[in-house]
Amino acid sequence: MEWLIAPFEVAFVQRALWGGLLVSCVCALAGTWVVVRGMAFLGDAMAHGMLPGVAVAALLGGNLIVGAAISCTAMAFGVSVLSRSKRFAADTAIGLLFVGMLAAGVIIVSRSQSFAVDLTGFLFGDVLAVRTVDLWYLVAAVGLALVVAVVGHRAFVALTFDPRKAHTLGLHPKAAHVALVGLVTLAIVASFHVVGTLLVFGLLIAPPAAAVYWSDRIPVVMVLAALIGGFSTAAGLVVSWHAGTAAGATIAAVAVGSFFVSAVVSALRERFGKVGVAALAAVSVAGCAATEPVIVEEPPHGYVAGAEEMSEAQTRLVVSDPATGDIRVIDLLTEQVTTLAGRENTAAPEGSALVGDGRFGFLSAGGSVRVVDSGGWTVDHADHRHYYSAPVREVGSIAAPGAVVAAYGDPAVSTVVLDSGATLVFDRVALGDGQVREPHRIDGIALPYGEKLVVADGAGRVDVRGRDGAAGEPLPGSCPQPRGQAVTRRGVVFGCADGALIVAQRDGAFVAEKVGYPEPGADRATAFTHRPGSTTLTALAGRTGVWTLDVRKKTWKHTPIADAVAVNTAGEGSAVLVLTRDGVLHGLDPETGSETARVALTGPVEGEPVLQVDPNRAYVNDIRGRTVHEVAYNDNLRIARTFPVDIAPALLVETGL
Repeated sequence: MEWLIAPFEVAFVQRALWGGLLVSCVCALAGTWVVVRGMAFLGDAMAHGMLPGVAVAALLGGNLIVGAAISCTAMAFGVSVLSRSKRFAADTAIGLLFVGMLAAGVIIVSRSQSFAVDLTGFLFGDVLAVRTVDLWYLVAAVGLALVVAVVGHRAFVALTFDPRKAHTLGLHPKAAHVALVGLVTLAIVASFHVVGTLLVFGLLIAPPAAAVYWSDRIPVVMVLAALIGGFSTAAGLVVSWHAGTAAGATIAAVAVGSFFVSAVVSALRERFGKVGVAALAAVSVAGCAATEPVIVEEPPHGYVAGAEEMSEAQTRLVVSDPATGDIRVIDLLTEQVTTLAGRENTAAPEGSALVGDGRFGFLSAGGSVRVVDSGGWTVDHADHRHYYSAPVREVGSIAAPGAVVAAYGDPAVSTVVLDSGATLVFDRVALGDGQVREPHRIDGIALPYGEKLVVADGAGRVDVRGRDGAAGEPLPGSCPQPRGQAVTRRGVVFGCADGALIVAQRDGAFVAEKVGYPEPGADRATAFTHRPGSTTLTALAGRTGVWTLDVRKKTWKHTPIADAVAVNTAGEGSAVLVLTRDGVLHGLDPETGSETARVALTGPVEGEPVLQVDPNRAYVNDIRGRTVHEVAYNDNLRIARTFPVDIAPALLVETGL
């Protein structure tokens, strides 16, 4: 039983189950008429007709369900109008609208490169991303569908079997047809978020078609279809959880499988009678019961005490005003802002800094380091990832001799590099439990990698140590005057006076390789920025240009640009983003260095702005305007959202990745 129950111990799977059950009810009410009346082509056309509305809604930052509803309603209206023509059959009108709406949607999507992820979810669904508010939408959809099905039942039956008699009886067959199309529209709009448009017929047609084998009465068929759809949802989620398959597609596959099982059982019943089928079922059940279930007592895979496992990365922005010490944590999914007040004697505009290790933010001010749990983080198991959410809180603080420069974490430790060249090594498990234990100090830059610490000290020596910082294995080569560091999928990187030193683990051994500067006269890189995990790093080259370091190819590239104050990139062919002192964000081609896009975010920039990049968006703080800009860097630097805050967001870091 544990094998069946384990998936539903996770909150987002529970929401997925409820969402699937509600969608099964809506699809049962509408899908029964689709099957009985042979309206499958109409349903398919209307499902694809949602694409323009979804694309426009995503472009404008609106609700995708509302966009889908508007587009699908327009499609239904067009079908109802064109179907009245006597010049061609109804399926011709449906086909024309199908192609026209689909083409319009593809054209809209093709105009923006940033729709790739959203379009995938639209086509194939994302049942594991169902939110609580989506469940309320589905409850309303079930209620409305039930009212339409009950009120229009008599007219729908007459329309299905004898439209002329329906007209004679005063049941208004044309109005009944419109209502029936509206019911199908409602079911499709409600279903696309769960299984997507390409798989919507798994729940809209398969359960009612399977139920038809067991009853000839329409109300009974609807009830059986809802039960079959609910079973398909639960079984699909269990199979998806253990097999690692796409949840929406698995649910649709189980639903289609239920149809074929019903067809086979019905054929056997006709051939052998009910008694023979019952005997076969009894033998199967007895065989299954002969095996004792294995009881698993251990917690489910990925379980973290005190945290809720989620279906997607829980990205957050931690921003702070160094003049007051106030901190705000912005949830990028819900846009909810959590307030953490400043502390006495911690406000220090000079020397204040904020860094993050993916979950925890480390804020230095007034000779101390405050530790903030952003409440969102990712655990990477190489072949899969777990995403977690927990309450935002301030963990505590400790005295520190210097300002923080960078922070990195693995499951055991968090290392915080100071501007003095030393590193504080925190117990990350204790931080997760709400305790700031006294960190041990390492003289040098220490980065967690391969369950070890790779350390470059002030004398230029590089060695590999245990997580406790004890002396370890020295590496050949040196890193004179180390400044700047990064952790990537292909190793750790130290910025040296003569280039970059890359330390990687190959066949269980650590190796070091120097990548020298191609232009000795240019200013060296002193601080690296990059998308977490990316192997492409960027850095300022003074105020006259920027550096790009490809860790995979072991190459540097210098791109001249005047008055650069911040730089970053998503890597792997993405544009190099450069913010200049005039407040303009530039997108540069990574190969040629030519400008591909630009957008004015602010006026003249104050202080040292922050430019953070994740797999989808970039974030830039506007200190004077008290806002944070979200930029779609793959969509011509379109400003996707702007987050106003009640403090001057001079310090910013993104977590949850």
